[in-house]
Amino acid sequence: MEIWINPDCSKCRSALSVLDAESADYTVRRYLDDPPGEQELRDVLARLGLEPWDITRTGEPVAGELGLSGWPRTPESRERWIGALAAHPVLIQRPIITADDGQAVVGRSEDAVRSLLPRR
Repeated sequence: MEIWINPDCSKCRSALSVLDAESADYTVRRYLDDPPGEQELRDVLARLGLEPWDITRTGEPVAGELGLSGWPRTPESRERWIGALAAHPVLIQRPIITADDGQAVVGRSEDAVRSLLPRR
């Protein structure tokens, strides 16, 4: 399992606490230092079952600079969004957790994080 985090993010720290409490085996990826490329984003979006605008932090200053609020959310604009996320990883919602079995979640709640853990 891999978790994309920003160490300054409280939701990321909470997700890590849940994983640690459950003795989960995971790798931390500081995605601001090691950003995903466009193809990796496409792959993760497919695993999440989401579109790029669904995982975009539209409140970030760079989102305003890019004018993201005015970008269409259509299949034709999908690649533009993915390009923006790859170029500006601060726009990527966090934490994103990818499991070895192909599942993935945006782990902003304890329930979401636990959904990837093996049932005991």
